[in-house]
Amino acid sequence: MNIDEIMKILPHRFPMLLVDRVLEKDENHVVAMKNITANEIFFAGHFPNYPIYPGVLIIEGLAQTAGIMLLKPNQNVIPLFLGIDEARFKSEVRPGDTIIYEVELKESKLGIFKVGAIAKVQEKIVAIATLLVGVKKDEKSGD
Repeated sequence: MNIDEIMKILPHRFPMLLVDRVLEKDENHVVAMKNITANEIFFAGHFPNYPIYPGVLIIEGLAQTAGIMLLKPNQNVIPLFLGIDEARFKSEVRPGDTIIYEVELKESKLGIFKVGAIAKVQEKIVAIATLLVGVKKDEKSGD
């Protein structure tokens, strides 16, 4: 799945669209990627002399990956990030790295989805978390 297909599913846009490509996808699992480039806008302040990709953006990228797993193109819903549990950051992510996001559905109850999430760079885990996500009807869509 390329960026055009991703933008048919997620409402996020630059600079907050944090998934570049989907490598694998089924109804309970998705693997996606994000190329980290030196010209990302937040590197001007995080940190100019030693740029590190912010951990909060790694978690957001994992949540967006979960949204890709749960949503369908042109569905007129907004994905909601409802919670983060057991998040741990294991290693730095730097410009030039490619993050691989792996998300797996663990359970679903009343429209709330619990997913296991792992971010890797070159097969090394850089972050793990359990995320709660949901969806809300996009009231501005008119449907």
